[in-house]
Amino acid sequence: MLAVTGAGSVEELFAQIPDELRAKSFDLPAGMSEFELMGIMKEKAAAGGADITPFIGGGLYDHIIPAAVDHLAGRAEFYTAYTPYQPECSQGTLQALYEYQTAICRLTGMEASNASLYDGGTAVAEGALMSLRITGRTRVVLDASVNPLHREIVRGYLASLSAEVSQVAPDGCGSDLARLIGSIDGNTAAVIVQNPNFFGSVEDFSLLAAKAHELGALLIVSCYPIALGLVASPGEMGADIAVGDGQSLGNPLSFGGPYFGFIAARKRFIRNLPGRIVGETADKQGRRGYVLTLQAREQHIKRHKATSNICSNQSLCALRGLIFSAALGKKGFHELALLNYDKAQYARSVLSGIEGVSVLNAGATFNEFTLSLPREGALVVEKLLGSGVAAGVPLGEYYPGMEHAIVVTVTEKRSKAAIDRLAALLEEALCS
Repeated sequence: MLAVTGAGSVEELFAQIPDELRAKSFDLPAGMSEFELMGIMKEKAAAGGADITPFIGGGLYDHIIPAAVDHLAGRAEFYTAYTPYQPECSQGTLQALYEYQTAICRLTGMEASNASLYDGGTAVAEGALMSLRITGRTRVVLDASVNPLHREIVRGYLASLSAEVSQVAPDGCGSDLARLIGSIDGNTAAVIVQNPNFFGSVEDFSLLAAKAHELGALLIVSCYPIALGLVASPGEMGADIAVGDGQSLGNPLSFGGPYFGFIAARKRFIRNLPGRIVGETADKQGRRGYVLTLQAREQHIKRHKATSNICSNQSLCALRGLIFSAALGKKGFHELALLNYDKAQYARSVLSGIEGVSVLNAGATFNEFTLSLPREGALVVEKLLGSGVAAGVPLGEYYPGMEHAIVVTVTEKRSKAAIDRLAALLEEALCS
């Protein structure tokens, strides 16, 4: 830094800062990560104050975002580009989207991806619409352990199409595989499941995929991309379509958006993917180039052949997802997922040790799990908010009979101290 700026010393580098405004020492421990250091500096800047510590997920997650994501995505050539209306003039944008599609395919184990969708909920709904077009059938089976907000969007999308949506109740905190399989009939276009599900449970849907295919139906799996560093991908389980929310890939929570949805499928279904699909080609001189190979919007093709009327892909948010994925790489994804899993396992152990508290998930979990409390979950969560901790997502609003349950989420950003503080505050709230 000194060599680049031409300053002779650190003192000279900071000479413009008045002495009374310069900290003499920060008393920082050695060997800190960038994220940990920024956390300490923000606390000091706020005179000891801090934001609410979230242990909530439910489809949107508080993950570390490498500095490279903000820096590269904020470059003017990306940040000011809107959408490739003249794609041949937008080679940089098209290449970024092409690489994004590749990253999504590798993550999900699928063969084709579009250039992104609006968010996770609309991605699930677009997957349902795809299944209706592909099979010519009019019924969708929806696992009730899928995110309840996403289920509402699916029902809204299909309401005007005379399509039937059948819902199968969960078995505890897991999918009722036997009932899901038994619900498939000759008019079922697809079965829609989520992994990990809304309760945090991890499932193996390989048998469900096989049974669905035997009966001519498709399997759609909504997945959490960070979990794919440890959990089997939809493709490995035999799914036909993979969908999800890409927020966890380098996009901040930002009070609800903007985010991006992803959708990927087997190659034989590529012409039924909605939105834009970028392809690679070569020009007359043999130079590599990128084109909008398929455009499924009604403004580009005969209206009755359109598979979607979505206005655009979420280019900038998808670009952030690409940069995040490339920065981590395969090894980094595994390590990040392992951090989430290990911290959640510690929290699961500590919290279930509180009197009257138990974990409802019978099987494996990733970084979310469901707790049963001796008091109403919504009231407990509200009480802990006063201490600066968002303890989890109360389930009573979405699942009648589960008023005493909350879903707790632990990402790599939650320290052991933060988890221990959550446990202490929860125990105090339940005893008072």
